[in-house]
Amino acid sequence: MAASRPARVALLEQLQADGVTHMFGNPGTVEQGFLDELRSFPELQYVLALQEAAVVGMADGYARTTRKPAVMQLHSGVGLGNGIGMLYQAMRGHAPLVVLVGESGLAYDSMDAQMAADLVGMAEPVTKWATRVVDPQSVLRVVRRAMKVAATAPYGPVLVVLPADVMDENTEEPVVPTSYLDTASVPSAAAVGQAAQLLAGARRPMVIAGDGVHFSGAQPELARLAERWGAEVWGADWAEVNLPADHPAYHGQLGHMFGAASRLTTTQADAVLVVGTYVLPEVYPALEGVFAPGAKVVHIDLDTGAIAKNFPVDLGLVADPKQTLGLLTNALEGVMSPQDQARAAERIEVWGREKAAAHAEAVAKDVQDAETRPLSMALFARELARLLPDDSVVFDEALTSSPALGRYLPPNVPGNWMSTRGGSLGVGIPGAIGAKLARPDVTVFGFTGDGGSMYTPQALWTAARYDIAAKFVICNNGRYHLLDQNIAEYWRSQGITAHDFPDLFDLSRPAIDFVRLAGSMGVRAVRVEKAQEVVPAIVDALAHAGPFLIDLVIDRDI
Repeated sequence: MAASRPARVALLEQLQADGVTHMFGNPGTVEQGFLDELRSFPELQYVLALQEAAVVGMADGYARTTRKPAVMQLHSGVGLGNGIGMLYQAMRGHAPLVVLVGESGLAYDSMDAQMAADLVGMAEPVTKWATRVVDPQSVLRVVRRAMKVAATAPYGPVLVVLPADVMDENTEEPVVPTSYLDTASVPSAAAVGQAAQLLAGARRPMVIAGDGVHFSGAQPELARLAERWGAEVWGADWAEVNLPADHPAYHGQLGHMFGAASRLTTTQADAVLVVGTYVLPEVYPALEGVFAPGAKVVHIDLDTGAIAKNFPVDLGLVADPKQTLGLLTNALEGVMSPQDQARAAERIEVWGREKAAAHAEAVAKDVQDAETRPLSMALFARELARLLPDDSVVFDEALTSSPALGRYLPPNVPGNWMSTRGGSLGVGIPGAIGAKLARPDVTVFGFTGDGGSMYTPQALWTAARYDIAAKFVICNNGRYHLLDQNIAEYWRSQGITAHDFPDLFDLSRPAIDFVRLAGSMGVRAVRVEKAQEVVPAIVDALAHAGPFLIDLVIDRDI
């Protein structure tokens, strides 16, 4: 047994033993005991944020970048409540977060005390696991379990409730590093052979892939399989680089909103390989008919809940994507006929030519539009791509501006691009801050909209306080433009004649002064309204040693 000391001290010793260097949080009275002890742990930096959604967003960006558990502290029921929406975002994106939430104590359970709440019950829908420590002799055991659960595929947030009176009790529990799991499991040779037999003869093969590929590091294996099989690769629950956007097989992402739209694509395949996602993560998913009649479906994932979650499959393999995709490609090469292999190679070649031609056409249109239309994301992204250092990181919450951004800064390098997922607005600014903390030696640009930015503008203050030199771009079109697009699709689906968009989607009255807002929190900022202002703004942002914000006014007359 270790020497006796308060559990609040032992907690920090455990985090230290696990190599935790940052704790993101917003302090409260019921956590003040262990937070006060941070003075004795200078290697554990507390990153202060002014609102809990920003706390979670920063930890989310940090965890996604490091692919290790990020620790955060929230304050009782009210603080956890403020962070719930962003925790949902983290859960959907499989971010390994460990959320420590304080409460007044076990002694007050019967008192209906101020700020008291069923914290575990609140958190269960948005976490992999949620629990409450009730014994000071088990604090470290619970924290280690939380770290392990968060970092085991499928990754995700976990919550540990820390009652103050438990944390003030002494414990002799020893500190030992958390035991993490090796999940690089492989299926049997017979199962791989069966998968190859199911898929080999396809004339219209398709891969539906998600972020489980990224977490496994299986990007090269997915590329090789797509090339050998001659398969279209479509993304679902895709917010990381699972296949370079420039790869000929990559056809884009399936819609996250309407299953009827995705079904038009997925029913074209006569054989489907699903890997690292489930079918299908949409707001209005199709309830039937996602695959063509008779199409063979094979699903590979470490997440047992994802396989055959909504629709049956012909074969499900609970296995590591990286290991399994390599084995499956070898098996396919052994059973595909020479004619099938030739057709696969031809498809890849054709798609490469078509993709290059489409890109050239889009760029030409951007150049033409720049002469006649208001300032656009395309013009800004073209200049940014020209000036941005190699190995820069992009955190993309640009939403309706994302296609133009990706045209010039394509998400090709794993770890250098990540996007929002989960539907909770506001992750762009804090996510970029977390990414910059994790990778301080590279340039990090975070993109968000004027609407999304206002969910977590407090994060700018944190960037200034700790001199976190992330760069931010507000795609300021004066609207919730994504809602314009979604309601237009709704009108079409319901046979409603198109009409004026609802006035409540408009954000221009009153106009938000993002330059003054950023400046009030210590972040240098500039407003860009004209094409000739773009390059000077980017140059200033890159040259500035601290955080910098560009208010990019796009797609409207000034």
